[in-house]
Amino acid sequence: MSRTIRTYPDPVLKEKAKPVESVSREIQDLAEEMAKLMYANQGIGLAAPQVGESLRVITVDISGPERQEDLQVLINPEIELCEGETETDEGCLSLPEFRTKVKRSEQVTVKGLDLKGREIRIRSEGMQAVCFQHEIDHLEGTLLLDHAGRLKRNMYSKKANKWEKN
Repeated sequence: MSRTIRTYPDPVLKEKAKPVESVSREIQDLAEEMAKLMYANQGIGLAAPQVGESLRVITVDISGPERQEDLQVLINPEIELCEGETETDEGCLSLPEFRTKVKRSEQVTVKGLDLKGREIRIRSEGMQAVCFQHEIDHLEGTLLLDHAGRLKRNMYSKKANKWEKN
């Protein structure tokens, strides 16, 4: 694998990702590599900017890195419908050692393209809905850190800057 997971404060994480023009072999290869990296790093979701590609591609599998039974790849995903509200404690592969509580929709309907370029819709709830929202945030350049309070953000930024210097 040539790509690695980018961590804060890498600037690609704050960019709004570009739409995918067509589902090419390169996009399929990117999605495959993203899934492998997601599983290898004990994740349940990953967005292309997290591997240095400013493109609207996400991978999600809430069955976890152990089972790997429900991989979903969405290209150009959009949230069509949100219902309810939940608060979850979230972490992120691009923010090592950071967790925060986030209010999200309890249920979402997401539309996008699959790896064959066909339009799909997924109605999800619970952890899967949270994961879709988290990964789509990445495509907008929004980090989990942006959902935290100012003090928590500042403390993490100082810690991350120290790691970067070492």
